[in-house]
Amino acid sequence: MSTALFYHAGCPVCVEAEQKVADAIDQSKYIVEVVHLGENKDQIGNAEKAGVKSVPALVLDGVPFHINFGADLNALK
Repeated sequence: MSTALFYHAGCPVCVEAEQKVADAIDQSKYIVEVVHLGENKDQIGNAEKAGVKSVPALVLDGVPFHINFGADLNALK
């Protein structure tokens, strides 16, 4: 099984996206891991390495998908 990483910053746009996207992912194929970058700033580097430019974002199989626009990663540093 692969991991689906959902990065967000806790803003209303991010929280709504987290709820909708996490529920929609096929949990027989993916383990959903949610990373709140507002609370876990030490994970920003991992998000950048994964190609995340803004949050909310979902990384599936190493490919980042940006969902709406809540915050630029530079604003979280």
